[in-house]
Amino acid sequence: MILYHISVKKLITRCTFSMLVASLILCPAVFSGCSAKTENVKNTDAGSQDPISATAIKLNTAVTVTIYDSQDRELLTECMNLCDKYEKIFSRTADDSELYQLNHRELTPVKGTEDTYQVSASLAELVSKGLDYSVLSEGAFDIAIEPLTSLWDFTAENPKVPKDSLIQAALPKCNYHNISVDTDKNEITLKTDDTAIELGAIAKGYIADRLKDYLVSQDVKSAIINLGGNVLCIGEKTDNSAFKIGIQKPFADRSETIAVMDIRDKSVVSSGIYERCFEQDGTLYHHLLNPKTGYPYDNGLIAVTIISDQSVDGDALSTTCFALGLEDGMKLAESLDDVQAFFVTSDYEIHYTRDFQKKIKVTETE
Repeated sequence: MILYHISVKKLITRCTFSMLVASLILCPAVFSGCSAKTENVKNTDAGSQDPISATAIKLNTAVTVTIYDSQDRELLTECMNLCDKYEKIFSRTADDSELYQLNHRELTPVKGTEDTYQVSASLAELVSKGLDYSVLSEGAFDIAIEPLTSLWDFTAENPKVPKDSLIQAALPKCNYHNISVDTDKNEITLKTDDTAIELGAIAKGYIADRLKDYLVSQDVKSAIINLGGNVLCIGEKTDNSAFKIGIQKPFADRSETIAVMDIRDKSVVSSGIYERCFEQDGTLYHHLLNPKTGYPYDNGLIAVTIISDQSVDGDALSTTCFALGLEDGMKLAESLDDVQAFFVTSDYEIHYTRDFQKKIKVTETE
């Protein structure tokens, strides 16, 4: 299960370095979505005024919002407030969050039921989106994976592989068929007592979309939202040029990129195995878990990057396409409208979806 052509010792050193330099970006006890660090390569603007920007630790990651066509800092404050609002809804581990209370059956069941709960419109909407991708991937992406993810602690000081007996006991509980949602009534049904939901793989994308909605409603036409590597561009720069978005080279210093793209009004999300990982007995373990086996995927991929209109779709698809592997992941990405993707295999070769390079200007940096 040693996945890569470089030595495990060297690889683990790079993995640890990447985790430390992330400055809390990769402490995802709450939002354990699989997004690699995507950097904005060029933040300066050729326009007449400097952009305004704010950075804070929210959602257990580094959140940065940069606005190019306004000097109203209240917009930045409200974006951070929105992050707090949604963390109170989607956090898997905070005991005062709506999702935690749902998973632990602390909400009052709908009258006449024992397993159906009234929830917020946001939670119902995101669970519905997660179920859509669970169905689309035939369970390779499964929002009912919480009983398994709670066993793996990649942020521990000395992370260890869980006991196999615990993993095997968790696997039957990971079944998205045991979840149903009625978005008209905002009701979620958990069909077994041990069903629990994990939204870490899509929550940051959904929140980025809501921040964009807010900024657009305030007439912002040029901005970048970066939620720990989930990058969402609003429009283009004020000089009519594209934003330059770089994708971090796997297992390298966070300043090194494998490719740089010109992006206008799109989301860029990457899922990679190199940001949360550890070595045990000569084997590399990473955070992209297979809900069928309980262990990390071993399919020859290092990372997947998705470019899409909606960040929630990019978030879900980056994980889903990684889980499906190169061939099936490529087929899925190519079957969807307004989605482009590239896959990085363990030999560091980049594989692009059809017409990627015709639609998106990309420069490989090696």
